[in-house]
Amino acid sequence: MSAPQNFKNHARFDPKFHFFTVPLALLCFLASILHVWKQQTPANVLLVPVTIVLFMTVGIARGYALQVQDRLIRLEESLRMERLGISHAGLTIRQFVALRFASDAELPALTERARTEKLSSKQIKEAIVNWRADYDRV
Repeated sequence: MSAPQNFKNHARFDPKFHFFTVPLALLCFLASILHVWKQQTPANVLLVPVTIVLFMTVGIARGYALQVQDRLIRLEESLRMERLGISHAGLTIRQFVALRFASDAELPALTERARTEKLSSKQIKEAIVNWRADYDRV
């Protein structure tokens, strides 16, 4: 790891997804449109919806993986909050995901603020003083 994780550098890219899979799927889609433009054969016409499905499948698979990660984070943070005696009733999943970066010491007050003020995940992360890094999320 290079620099310690904080609000400014916590967002991550998955090179296999962001720099290979998505661009390649987009390139296939654009190439299929070019083929139809140059020569309208039944195979070229069929290639467009096939590449649309490919591109959508890539996005849907990524979305499902992020949903699972969010649910696991909610479970982990619920257990942490219970251990610390903090009520997590009324929090959204996005708030749970943001609160995972808060230290144990600041979690009770920040959780209450998030619930009562309906803070967004960005607002929660900006309010964190002692950042608790999460290097596992992709």
